[in-house]
Amino acid sequence: MMRLPTHPEPAPVITRGSRVRVHLSIHLEDGTLALSSFDDEPLEWRIGDGSLAPGLEDLLLGLAPGADEQVLATGDAVFGAPDPGLIQIIAPADLPAGFQAAPGTVVAFAAPGGQETAGTVLAQTAAGLEVDFNPPLARRNLRIRLQVLAVGAPDRPLTTASAG
Repeated sequence: MMRLPTHPEPAPVITRGSRVRVHLSIHLEDGTLALSSFDDEPLEWRIGDGSLAPGLEDLLLGLAPGADEQVLATGDAVFGAPDPGLIQIIAPADLPAGFQAAPGTVVAFAAPGGQETAGTVLAQTAAGLEVDFNPPLARRNLRIRLQVLAVGAPDRPLTTASAG
């Protein structure tokens, strides 16, 4: 009897709709760590479900389990171009008494509905606090590390890298 050679199934690659488990870190241009999952649980979600910024998800497309990539990107490419309509003046009466914040400080604000949203202080003037509610990293240059741990179709188990 002759046996036909078996070929391992190719590793799945990330496409829109894939379920993924990854580690992610984002460093600012000066090396400051802005976000990392490497010392914590990996992130797991379905590409396109709104869990991450679409530009960040786009960096994962085509990668397979075992990929460990570093990418240089501008914040607007990852998070979208800043929207001038998201820069607002908060009246002094709406701030805590004696509130002071230096330009560049990221502050958490209560949004309608009870959620918190981050805003970057641009200036404190007599009219109030000028705050940019665009994503705080949108105006920065970033170094992003993506480590793909597992990939799966929406209705299938995640596939990890083979121990090759």
